[in-house]
Amino acid sequence: MNPSPHAQSAEPGADHRTWPAVSVVMPVLNEERHLADAVEAILDQDYPGELELVLAVGPSRDRTQEIAEKLAAGDPRVIVVANPTGRTPQGLNIAIKASQYSIVVRVDGHSLLPADYVRAAVETMEETGADNVGGVMAAEGVTPFEKAVARAMTSKIGVGAARFHTGGEAGEVETVYLGTFRRSALDRVGGYDETFVRAQDWEMNHRIRQTGGLVWFTPRMRVTYRPRPDLRSLARQYFHTGRWRRVVGREHQGTLNLRYLAPPLAVVAMAAGAVAGALGFWPGWLLPGGYVAVIMVGGSLATGRGLPLPALMRLPMVYATMHVSWGIGFLTSPPGLGQPAPPRR
Repeated sequence: MNPSPHAQSAEPGADHRTWPAVSVVMPVLNEERHLADAVEAILDQDYPGELELVLAVGPSRDRTQEIAEKLAAGDPRVIVVANPTGRTPQGLNIAIKASQYSIVVRVDGHSLLPADYVRAAVETMEETGADNVGGVMAAEGVTPFEKAVARAMTSKIGVGAARFHTGGEAGEVETVYLGTFRRSALDRVGGYDETFVRAQDWEMNHRIRQTGGLVWFTPRMRVTYRPRPDLRSLARQYFHTGRWRRVVGREHQGTLNLRYLAPPLAVVAMAAGAVAGALGFWPGWLLPGGYVAVIMVGGSLATGRGLPLPALMRLPMVYATMHVSWGIGFLTSPPGLGQPAPPRR
């Protein structure tokens, strides 16, 4: 493919339509294991239009920088830029600024795109007029623990009814996983808010919708997602997600619904019940006991069908870790989190 800033027509014999040029942006940090495969999946897209890939590389502790530069040397479509902070929103904004085309596809360094991902995104965007389109975060595990996490992350008991987790029909949504954007929409809202270390996707999609844009989900777009490999890293992930989701709620009043409030309410209820039970009011134990019976045991049996036994045995603890970590993170989110640091005197 010869790089060009212009849109390109489909191959002879096709429908002779014109395909817009696309920029793929990827913030990467310590992605030595996955970067080459992720980039290969992008460069091998069956998209007929022009495509470039901008890698915003943070100060990694492994060979990420070396691998990125080697990939850029081997294909003129790959551009490497520096992300000195190593943080995701800064890296995304840096990569977007360095890109040149009118449609921007966000990808992570450990994501594996199917070959038709960009084509499906562009077709969906043109059909719907949406400013951002995205699909399914298809969690897939390898180890028994990862398989348990993948099942929890694709169930309503684990993550609620968000379609990018659980699938569903195409339609308008609050947010999507990763996303394919019109550059005009990114320019309109000023890109990613760099104070949001986490939850930056949800926050920006809210601003896109608030300014009249449409965010659209389609099951045609699926991205393989590798879950956290152990209980500690899973707890850390959901703790910080809960903390930052509360920051979004403080920044944008009225955006918190029962799906986001259920984990902190469950944590408060179980803690209160346990304290009451310990003080001699035995019905208090019904609250934490009910969670164990209904969610951990009943929920795991209902959603764990087909899992290998080692994965099924880990599912109750996975559910508890996700819910309790999110809830504690939400409840302990500092009021100053996400606020710009005061200037030094």
